[in-house]
Amino acid sequence: MSVCRNYNDHSRNNCVEIDHVTKRFGEEEVLKEVTLTLKTGQAYGITGNNGSGKTVLMKCICGFLPVTAGSIRVFGKEIGKDCDFPKSLGVIIETPGFLPHLTGRKNLEILADLNRRITKADIRLALRKVGLDPDMKKPVSKYSLGMRQRLGIAQAIMEDPDLLILDEPFNGLDRHGVEEIRKLLLELKQEGKTILLASHNEEDIRILCDRVYQMDGGILKERKGQ
Repeated sequence: MSVCRNYNDHSRNNCVEIDHVTKRFGEEEVLKEVTLTLKTGQAYGITGNNGSGKTVLMKCICGFLPVTAGSIRVFGKEIGKDCDFPKSLGVIIETPGFLPHLTGRKNLEILADLNRRITKADIRLALRKVGLDPDMKKPVSKYSLGMRQRLGIAQAIMEDPDLLILDEPFNGLDRHGVEEIRKLLLELKQEGKTILLASHNEEDIRILCDRVYQMDGGILKERKGQ
């Protein structure tokens, strides 16, 4: 299993290049000739109904699913050929899975031990950034849906990745929580992070995204007039 290394010069390169990607499950074609370029330091939104292909596309970018045809390059490396998974990627897709009997902080410490790139202080900071108390003793099994979502976002950002893939990142958050996470994502974009997010909420898309795409039946088209 290999992990993609980053570009040496982010300023002159695209972060993600998706070239005529098709994905089939048996006879079902869920992605149809999808082409998309994500530039460093910009936020991109994908809208579309459930089952339109948004999550499948995100999983392909992350290396979780192989493409049937076409190619995906992240930081200049082709996923599935040059490496299995992109380096410097933070992701939240579907419901984050955590060990329910442990605290949120302990869950993140276990995950951080896999790469050994960050300290316990970095984990505490990530939790604070998403509005969670790093000293909270409550196990994840007692978390509300919104708290679990915040923890998932903390996991996505804790290693300071250059690319964030966020599938419905505002699920379960109340209005205050949505405003907090929107502010955080705008700050991350200002820092030069590239963000790809899917959301059913048009206000999230309007506030956060530089460019917006519509997914319908596996076909991706840019929405104009944002």
